[in-house]
Amino acid sequence: MKHLILFFLSLLTTVQVFSQKNLPTDYLTKEFHKGRREAFRALMPDNSVAVIFSYPERVFSRDINYIFHQNPDMYYLSGYKEPDAVLLIFKEAQGTAETYNEVIFVREKDATKEMWTGRRLGADGTKSQLGIAKTFNGKDFKNFDIDFKRFKTLIYDKIPTDIGNNKSGNDLFGLFETFKTKAGITKEDVVSLDLFRTITSTLREIKTPEELVLMRKSVQLSCVAHNEVMKAVGPDMSENEAEGIHTYIHRRYGAEAEGYSPIVGAGANGCILHYSENNSTKMENQLLLMDVGSEYHGYSADVTRTIPANGKFSEEQKAIYQLVYDAQEAVFAICKEGTPLVDLNNTAKEVLAKGLLKLGIINDLKDVNLYYPHGCSHFLGLDVHDKGNFKGPETLLKENMILTVEPGIYISPNSKCDKKWWNIGVRIEDDILIKKNTYENLSIDSPRKWDEIEALAKQKSTFNDMVFPKI
Repeated sequence: MKHLILFFLSLLTTVQVFSQKNLPTDYLTKEFHKGRREAFRALMPDNSVAVIFSYPERVFSRDINYIFHQNPDMYYLSGYKEPDAVLLIFKEAQGTAETYNEVIFVREKDATKEMWTGRRLGADGTKSQLGIAKTFNGKDFKNFDIDFKRFKTLIYDKIPTDIGNNKSGNDLFGLFETFKTKAGITKEDVVSLDLFRTITSTLREIKTPEELVLMRKSVQLSCVAHNEVMKAVGPDMSENEAEGIHTYIHRRYGAEAEGYSPIVGAGANGCILHYSENNSTKMENQLLLMDVGSEYHGYSADVTRTIPANGKFSEEQKAIYQLVYDAQEAVFAICKEGTPLVDLNNTAKEVLAKGLLKLGIINDLKDVNLYYPHGCSHFLGLDVHDKGNFKGPETLLKENMILTVEPGIYISPNSKCDKKWWNIGVRIEDDILIKKNTYENLSIDSPRKWDEIEALAKQKSTFNDMVFPKI
């Protein structure tokens, strides 16, 4: 038996993990990531080095991890999608005989582990596929000849304290410890953190042509999903089933995931801003609020539609819906380069306040906050709440920013208004590309007008004909 076990162990160590076939062809290119590193370097002060780590893996249940999601900054600057890595970007060229201005340390190839948890690029794969010439395995970081203390400025993000430690010294915990030791860091430097966030926010708030291609795809396929639910929904459908239609459509068009936990809430559940249970078994004749967006090759859509589960708005539902629609239209009218970002929310709030007052739901304009408790817009991209430099009233919209426009009204049970308005939650959210003198609604393919939604609800969905066995 002992010999048999040794045989299988030796067999495992010689297993070849072959390259995967039939992968998508529209990933960001290594030239894109190289260009982003060059743009980052251009914003660095003289005699500085930036240190960017991957995100940690997180335990889902005992020895099973959540699906790994890379640090968007690491992905943006390198294209590397695996854990246990660190990227160094230098302002000036380093070395003498062989000069370089960037180095990356990555997970080592391991045939046995790759059988269990998937393929690894390794140092050679990272060099060839991602185009970073000076590439090493993580274990080499400890002995890499670099004196961080000689640089005038260190640039790095906040160091997490709740990550696992496999005791190898080569995992993310080990890489962080090596960095802190080499740099003599005992307490995080506020200047370093602020500079890192400023540079990454400056870059990521403006989308490149390559990013716009992926953003358009992510938003458009999300619209297809919303439209399919509009056609398939009915009073007897569960929230979970509606979410499942979104998920299927996203995967059908090649999205790897959702950009955030889907919010699919009927009636009072739609009045909970970040409702996530999605477990109501019947929607009945209530409004269904769906805040669901795909994540396509790292880029997140963020689209919300509110629809009547029975296909037709009641008079009260229609009145609230039209008010939210009017607020969104008013915001669209000022979406262009140069508009102060705060004006978007101020405009939405003004329209909603006047409308709620006219309907008798509030008695004072300032009480709009009772039913509209959130902001109207946020940046969108690699994160659903993407990075951007927000500095209050002086923050102006710029060409090729992408942001959401999402006014809403939420009237929970027992609100201080006529009972006929209770359980009505409405949000309409679209993803907007800012241009010089106007805007482009990237999510225009999903209807927003109440009558267009009712018309689409009359159409039949492919999902209506699906028959499953009873269990």
